[in-house]
Amino acid sequence: MRRRKKPIDEAEVDMTPMLDVVFILLIFFIVTSTFLNERGMDLTPPPPSDGPPPPKAKAVSIYVDESNFIQVDGRITDISAVRANIERKKAEFPDISVVVQVHPEAKNLYALKVVDEARLANIANVAFVGSVQE
Repeated sequence: MRRRKKPIDEAEVDMTPMLDVVFILLIFFIVTSTFLNERGMDLTPPPPSDGPPPPKAKAVSIYVDESNFIQVDGRITDISAVRANIERKKAEFPDISVVVQVHPEAKNLYALKVVDEARLANIANVAFVGSVQE
């Protein structure tokens, strides 16, 4: 039996125009891109000083317990009086910070209200500490 050979059609794709387009795009993106000269941070430590250490900054301690009661420096306070207590402490110590501690069972709403009251009292440093585990 004789086998017939089928003619194979070989289609060739000319890659030259596609490579030209790729190189033109590459040149375009290189020319139009901007290179920023970023500066790094100076990580050299300051020289040791012989003067007295800086005074410790005072902090207002606010605790929200599991029953959603708010304590400012150990005294139970209503949410509406939190700002007044913070402002009173800020009058004594202008660079005061606020430390908020929230029990895991407390509602998040009260924690957010405490932070809002601190922000309304123009306190820049408001920090959360770990919750109390019993």
